[in-house]
Amino acid sequence: MHIRYQSLLPQHSLSRFAGWMANCKKTWIKNRLIYGFIRHYNVDMSLAQEENPEHYINFNDFFTRSLKPEKRPISTDATDIISPVDGTISQMGDIKENQLIQAKKINYNLQALLGGSAKLAMQFQNGRFATFYLAPQDYHRVHIPYRGELKEMIYVPGRLFSVDTHTTKELPNLFVRNERVITLFSTPIGSMAVILVGAMLVGSISTPWEGIIAPASKRHIYHWHYLDNKISLAKGQELGQFQLGSTVIILFETNRMQWLTNLSEKKVIFGERIAQTI
Repeated sequence: MHIRYQSLLPQHSLSRFAGWMANCKKTWIKNRLIYGFIRHYNVDMSLAQEENPEHYINFNDFFTRSLKPEKRPISTDATDIISPVDGTISQMGDIKENQLIQAKKINYNLQALLGGSAKLAMQFQNGRFATFYLAPQDYHRVHIPYRGELKEMIYVPGRLFSVDTHTTKELPNLFVRNERVITLFSTPIGSMAVILVGAMLVGSISTPWEGIIAPASKRHIYHWHYLDNKISLAKGQELGQFQLGSTVIILFETNRMQWLTNLSEKKVIFGERIAQTI
């Protein structure tokens, strides 16, 4: 969809309507949506814990379906960092001069991505990043790539532009413009951020500890702190869900880990080794 038309569309209203449809429990509606989606995107239901499409209570239940654990084995080596999602690594590399790569010849600002916090940006200055695009047919649960303790979560309001390849290559500051949920962890290799970026028709973003975060009732930045209420996640444990597809960005501190080579623009699956601690 052309960026100009995306700008004119009532993005949040469309996403709320998509969310309403996806939550509808009427049998004929939800089954038609699910079967149509499976046919259109050639979804392999043999991977799902519940293989029968009619056993899902609504489209969202199907869309956020869990997978059979044996289909997504998690690397057990303590030095391995894993992919948090099924998706395509659109960009990965070093954060240089507080800039991340969005697409060829398009960069965006680290501090802006982190909701304008200079303090947080300092933690990841000269660090490393990776961006994962989740296509509609992908598994839509998000997992922690390395064990850590949740310290803070931030909701940043924004637009809901598509995050498909065309828009990513054409619209500057896409991930800074869009609504997002930032989760910040303390790990054995320093600070780590896992950022869930909303997009056109994303019904909601949720976490196991707070439920639905986006869309929020009020359009301003929210903070949650977990200094007293400790939430520790083992590598591969679930940290969020998208109800309809989007993007995940992960950040690490400088000189703490290194990416495997030849992963940029490659398809990866949850649990797959993508990096190693230093």
